[in-house]
Amino acid sequence: QVQLEEGGGGSVEAGGSLRLSCAARGFKIGERNLVAWFRQAPGKEREGVAGITSRYYAYYGDRVKGRFRITRDNAENTVYLQMVSLKYEDTAVYYCAAERGSGRWDSRDNYEDWGQGAQVTVSS
Repeated sequence: QVQLEEGGGGSVEAGGSLRLSCAARGFKIGERNLVAWFRQAPGKEREGVAGITSRYYAYYGDRVKGRFRITRDNAENTVYLQMVSLKYEDTAVYYCAAERGSGRWDSRDNYEDWGQGAQVTVSS
């Protein structure tokens, strides 16, 4: 059974930091071409936040570049998202996802497996 479990969400004031984790079960993240974080706010499309390849190359969405950092720990079979300088606009449910094949990192259609999401709320 393939599972992705997000953790580390919560509430933080603007300018604060959070670290999200995505623990993979039933597969090895090192065996997937891409593992990524997406987020979705109410009434909004799910958007790509960050992605990381099996070769540790990282991608970032324009709205988070310079503030978020995606990392992976193959031994822990976990992907992380370190978020700093959080803004109100970062408020969303954050999902991790994994794909087997090649494709655009921020296209949700390329991802086969998804976690249930972690709420991140940034207040003023």
